[in-house]
Amino acid sequence: MNTGIKGIRRATAVTVTFTAGAVLVGGVFASGAQAATPAPPTIVAKGGFVMNNGTGSTLFTKAADTRRSTGSTTKIMTAKVVLAQRGLNLDSKVTIQKAYSDYIVSKGASSARLIVGDKVTVRQLLYGLMLPSGCDAAYALADKFGSGSTRAARVKSFIGKMNAAAKDLGLKNTHFDSFDGIGNGSNYSTPRDLTKIASSAMKNSTFRTVVKTTSTKQKVTTKSGGYRYMNWTNTNKLLGSYSGAIGVKTGSGPEAKYCLVFAATRNGKTVIGTVLASTSETNRTSDAKKLMDYGFKR
Repeated sequence: MNTGIKGIRRATAVTVTFTAGAVLVGGVFASGAQAATPAPPTIVAKGGFVMNNGTGSTLFTKAADTRRSTGSTTKIMTAKVVLAQRGLNLDSKVTIQKAYSDYIVSKGASSARLIVGDKVTVRQLLYGLMLPSGCDAAYALADKFGSGSTRAARVKSFIGKMNAAAKDLGLKNTHFDSFDGIGNGSNYSTPRDLTKIASSAMKNSTFRTVVKTTSTKQKVTTKSGGYRYMNWTNTNKLLGSYSGAIGVKTGSGPEAKYCLVFAATRNGKTVIGTVLASTSETNRTSDAKKLMDYGFKR
């Protein structure tokens, strides 16, 4: 009788120990699962890069240092160079020249629909540059802020400033031969470099204000001294569709395919990145969302 009781006690003890061990092991596995790093997403774009904008730490790379055509994401540097001008007056006016509209027509380029003879402020040109991706606005800014006695000289000078700014950022895989991304064979960057350009540009409050704007209505002065309103809508579909999106710039072209430099802030953390050579507008937006989701989880 006594032997039976001892046996029962031993069996119970073993059972309790085993059960406790199972709970303990289960707890370890549960903790491990919570701490696991999420799997990197798969994107359609040929190149991609994401970093933590606060720390500069890399969060995702895909062919991040491969040089590619950048399309209108080039205009991030155009805006950066303008905003870096010493003694810049954002309210100074620029008269729209026929050369700017002729350029749009000859290139079949994206346009802010600027009208010859209108007087448009530098600030307004920045909106026309970054929202509808106006190549006419880019031309006007290059002509205004380049140096030289001819328009060609001023444009060349401005593009030189763009390359100097890239060099100042320590970028080894970026070169500009245009003010708007319609290149002549040597206008290129990489996902990593473009992200660094955008991160630097985002330090400027005017740039941040412009690139997070979904649409704007701007009053400009006409040639006759009257006024008209220009309505511009941002081509960046992330604004208003992705929580925390704050910019930055779309791009596209026959060689560039579909590009997007993007940024978003959630709970005090900003992630910023680039996708180059995606296959459609829809896919570049989807790629960017995947990369930002991933960046916020890291």
